[in-house]
Amino acid sequence: MADEKDTQVQNNLQGGNTGEDIPNQPSEYREETAAEIAAPVPVTRPTFRERSKADNGAGTGTNAGTGIGWAALALSILSLFVMPILFGAVGIVLGFVARRKGAQGLGAWAIGIGAVSIIVGIFILPFF
Repeated sequence: MADEKDTQVQNNLQGGNTGEDIPNQPSEYREETAAEIAAPVPVTRPTFRERSKADNGAGTGTNAGTGIGWAALALSILSLFVMPILFGAVGIVLGFVARRKGAQGLGAWAIGIGAVSIIVGIFILPFF
């Protein structure tokens, strides 16, 4: 008796223009759902040079590297006089960041001075 009732409910709920089966739990609502269409996401990221060419000097190219380079150089010079390990390490890290962003000279000087400051701070200053 229950099987006949389920079959009758499925026949009543099935529309005239669809030949698909009704799910196991029939209901009175016939819904249609669709997925949203989105733009495809690129699989690979552009390289640093491609991003630099796209910027066209819009404030993120060499200008950002120069500012970071000057900050790195200032910290490296300051590390010669105060807290050589801490300021020297920060100057070296910022020097690498500056070189990555395009300020080759400032970054190299900051790395060199920071390294000299750390070496002097570890090996020479303890004797004074």
